Amino acid sequence: MNKTSSLALIILGSSLLISCNEIPTEPVAELTNAQWHHHGGDHFSSKYAPFEQINGSNFEQLEVVWRWQSADLRIPEDLLYPTGDYRATPLYIDGIMYTNTNHGQVAALDPASGEELWLFDPESYLFGPPNFSPVQTRGIEYWTDGEAERIFLATLGKQLVSIDITTGEPDPEFGENGYVDLKQDLGRLEFEMNNITHGAPPIAVGNSVIVGSKIFDYSMNNRSPPGHVRAYDTRTGEFKWRFNTIPQPGEEFNDTWENDSWAIAGNTNVWTYMSADDELGMVYLPTSTPTNDYWGGYRLGENLYAESIVALNAETGERVWHFQTVHHGLWDYDIASAPNLVDIVVDGEPIKAIAQVSKTGFTYVFDRATGEPVWPIEEVPVPPSTVPGERAHPTQPIPTRPAPFEQIGVTEDDLIDFTPELREEALEIAGNFVLGDIFTPPILQGTDGKSSTYVVPGAGGGANFPGASMDPETQILYVPSVTRPTGMALVAPPEGTSDWPYVIRYDRSGGPQGLPLLKPPYRRITAIDLNTGDHVWQIPLGKGPTDHPAIAHLNLGDLGTAFNDVVAEGGLLITRSLVISYLASKDEIAPEETGSILVAFDKTTGEKRGQVLVDQRLHGPIMSYQHENKQYIAVAGGGRDNDDELLVFALPDSGD
Repeated sequence: MNKTSSLALIILGSSLLISCNEIPTEPVAELTNAQWHHHGGDHFSSKYAPFEQINGSNFEQLEVVWRWQSADLRIPEDLLYPTGDYRATPLYIDGIMYTNTNHGQVAALDPASGEELWLFDPESYLFGPPNFSPVQTRGIEYWTDGEAERIFLATLGKQLVSIDITTGEPDPEFGENGYVDLKQDLGRLEFEMNNITHGAPPIAVGNSVIVGSKIFDYSMNNRSPPGHVRAYDTRTGEFKWRFNTIPQPGEEFNDTWENDSWAIAGNTNVWTYMSADDELGMVYLPTSTPTNDYWGGYRLGENLYAESIVALNAETGERVWHFQTVHHGLWDYDIASAPNLVDIVVDGEPIKAIAQVSKTGFTYVFDRATGEPVWPIEEVPVPPSTVPGERAHPTQPIPTRPAPFEQIGVTEDDLIDFTPELREEALEIAGNFVLGDIFTPPILQGTDGKSSTYVVPGAGGGANFPGASMDPETQILYVPSVTRPTGMALVAPPEGTSDWPYVIRYDRSGGPQGLPLLKPPYRRITAIDLNTGDHVWQIPLGKGPTDHPAIAHLNLGDLGTAFNDVVAEGGLLITRSLVISYLASKDEIAPEETGSILVAFDKTTGEKRGQVLVDQRLHGPIMSYQHENKQYIAVAGGGRDNDDELLVFALPDSGD
């Protein structure tokens, strides 16, 4: 077993739990705050609500107390374009709830009744749909200087909007009557601007509102724009700075884009959420893979700042530090979620830390002020590429602690073996794939008679959107993840359809008799103590294929929802005592079911404490707020059948 594999050993038992050793700490002042000001609750992206009114003893009494139908349903049908699932995260600020729609409308709601107080529509749909769908606006950002209060929105129509939180009207002092044109200030407008839009919210730190972008990266042509990050003055909308995620001539690390590939490469964008330390004045960017995701022959070199955590001075845009999690990425292992910020104590030393989970299945932990790794991260040799024109990087960074939270790479020992018959069939199927370490590059389809490289976790696996959640009182990081392995091979595109010599072809064929090819769990929650780097507990999330006729008699218990049936959604809400998530009813009850199951676990042990059936498909991150001494839980759902809505849960009033 090589070094990568040895570092990849993790708990694979479907119900193994390890006792929790909480380190008591003084709760910070923010923990008593009943607000939810940002997408992750706070700029630390903790997704933590310090409430205990809803707990394990009464969770199953939760009921839907109000619903708000998305205002998108009021837009004339001929102006709508496909948006898919509704995934907004509402905010709770000083007794009012604020939320957005898929099309970027923003509403103020009464948090106890759902009554609409005002509605703002940027009418971004009038600009026409981007060059891809579905598209979604996933959130909004709150900012105040102690006097003015604003909500910032980055729209699908390439606008940055500043909204007065009291009136719901654009701020006339910001940009042009409240709007800034995000088609400007990117630096390379000769590229296909129709391939860029905005989904995740901007982040406002001090006097800067910082904007990422979503770029369509499955184009058959090499003309996607670069994902440079821009900042604007929070009061005036004046352009302040641009950080070039693909360094330009004269900038440090420009030489990591060989053969002047910096001039043609696209993406390397921040499509997901960002985090910030307001006290340090720093913003943290999680970046994506460059174009194209799986063949890098036109961008040889390490390709900084792709697939990196980049810490910037929020006022000036100057880089303070960075860490690249994947060199010259070939697996679509972009960082898909905001890092979590937390103050920890390691070997008696207090550290202002940042923890970044990733699709790779690793957790990268640093001092967030300096970028110094809390535990060593080693450069480990990895296999070369056999694809013409490609040159995989010879090493990749592997954290020594914490241990991976997902299966990392694959060998024959990882194949399903519930029965001898299943094992034999699994070996036969696996013979079609190249098996190996996590960083084994994709092959040309058919090389040595193989269909593809079996990549574990797959590009849709590991810790995807919306990332991990953090308990700032115990310093426990909670990571939802899926394995979702994928066969990846490169093929030549049909003549005349692309200027890439190779494009990706996926092989998502299943395992024996329709079961997964790998051993369980296929989806899980892992609790990690960031004071020690130890796993506290790990559980499978969802029952998985336990009822399959070939294995039902084995009474295996929960296996985790199978990777072919799940994408990363919802994430985890952490409260004083619970970890709260949800599952699809079609996976847990019967295929014809269309709703969801809200589920709660004891946060110290992982023991299931209760579940609530919901008649809607839930898709958004879960948040919680306390209004007039009553705790509520809110989550967005629907979206495919003109049924976008926000659902809000609470306990019945006493006496009901």
